[in-house]
Amino acid sequence: QVQLVESGGGLVQAGGSLRLTCAASGRTFSNYGLGWFRQAPGKEREFAAAIRWSGAKHYAESAKGRFALSRDNAKNTVYLQMNSLKPEDTAVYYCAADSKQIGNSRSATTYDYWGQGTQVTVSS
Repeated sequence: QVQLVESGGGLVQAGGSLRLTCAASGRTFSNYGLGWFRQAPGKEREFAAAIRWSGAKHYAESAKGRFALSRDNAKNTVYLQMNSLKPEDTAVYYCAADSKQIGNSRSATTYDYWGQGTQVTVSS
């Protein structure tokens, strides 16, 4: 079992930055792929960014050049640095962990464990 807890969300003006943190506990953190997804009101959950155990990173087109993903295996933590935020980035952001590392890292169905989410609101 892996428990994931997100933090770092909040209210920010357009153009601002936030850093989301996902703290994991439980099994060996370094063996897991980790992803960030987001869900806006009335919309489906969508992929934002993912990092494999190998360190390979993947970003949604909307996140490229603005979001940066990193992980600290010693601290069992993954970070999502979000810059140049836009009102359309407003959503609940979820951290997820993938134990098998064989699925599509951009698909929510790949992930076994999910955090409770953290709200990000970007005002115009």
